[in-house]
Amino acid sequence: MKIGILGTRGVPPAYGGFETFVAELGTRLVQRGHDVTIYSRGEVGGSDWNGIRRLGLPAIGAKYFETVSHTFLSALDAVRRDFDVVLLCNAANAFTIPILRTARLPVAINVDGIERKRRKWNVLGRAVYLTSEAFSASFADVVVADATVIAQYYRATFGIEPVMIPYGAEFPAEEDTDVLRRLGLEERGYILYVSRFEPENNPLEVVEAYEQLVDAPPLLMVGAGLYAKDLVEELHRRASERVRFPGAIYGADYRTLQRNALFYLQATEVGGTHPALIEAMGSGGAVLVHETPENREVGGDAVGYFRLGVAQTLTSRMWEWLLNPDLREAHRARARERAAERYSWEGVTDAYERLFLSLRRG
Repeated sequence: MKIGILGTRGVPPAYGGFETFVAELGTRLVQRGHDVTIYSRGEVGGSDWNGIRRLGLPAIGAKYFETVSHTFLSALDAVRRDFDVVLLCNAANAFTIPILRTARLPVAINVDGIERKRRKWNVLGRAVYLTSEAFSASFADVVVADATVIAQYYRATFGIEPVMIPYGAEFPAEEDTDVLRRLGLEERGYILYVSRFEPENNPLEVVEAYEQLVDAPPLLMVGAGLYAKDLVEELHRRASERVRFPGAIYGADYRTLQRNALFYLQATEVGGTHPALIEAMGSGGAVLVHETPENREVGGDAVGYFRLGVAQTLTSRMWEWLLNPDLREAHRARARERAAERYSWEGVTDAYERLFLSLRRG
């Protein structure tokens, strides 16, 4: 099949979960003999990456227009190409589905989470996302949800039957890099947080909860923020020997940090299956996660849970895990087993390949 993938920052992955998703999926589809094109931002023009054709197109570099402007240009280009099927990522890009359908291109859209619940959006932004959800349900051939909670929402709200395909997470057998030495860390000697610095990911709340601990290992806050300028500035004002901000880290360095953390904190409150969560589980990590229905679905009894807000329990849960290595190790073993059973990239690729075969034009 000739498969076009639109709506992400593209490959190589250097931003977030959608970019890792299309890189992992696209690479495996190419290995199975398919022709995969991924539209990317940044350098304009065509190139190859891991056998994937990378088509670079420009975008308007602003919070509300970057994603939609790039996807609009990608859709205009896609209608001129002989794709058998198109995978569109992010419900915000659903406005391009009618454009793609003018060329009779079958479209599956991975809607991600319920984006309008993110605190960064104003009233207009939330209204646009609600409209995008309706466009996804009305015009796509198939809506793909990566969590049962999200599938249930679309089923109840729009009366459609989404396809549920989870995210994947597999840690390759590899040697650790020297990232611990470069950052002045020791194996099992730090607490790890990984996420974009945005309000709904609660980075400031994590730092505040951690600061109440005494004699705790350093907290490593891995990530960056493009749009929440005030939040990022407040976080960096709190930087110290205890609370460290190394920036965004990817690839083998990132996997080394996941494997060697004392435990990992996942504080997101919006979204479906969060990549960093199942990557932490897949690495054999001991994981403490913000208690939401989506996170409960992913973690089951293999992770620990905490609450934020008025009834904040993160400080006490971190203290409990610091004092109880047997508790951490029990969760570490269960997390690795659950990730291997449920979140295999090969299994994810199998599901998307079956979906594309059922949709392909002609």
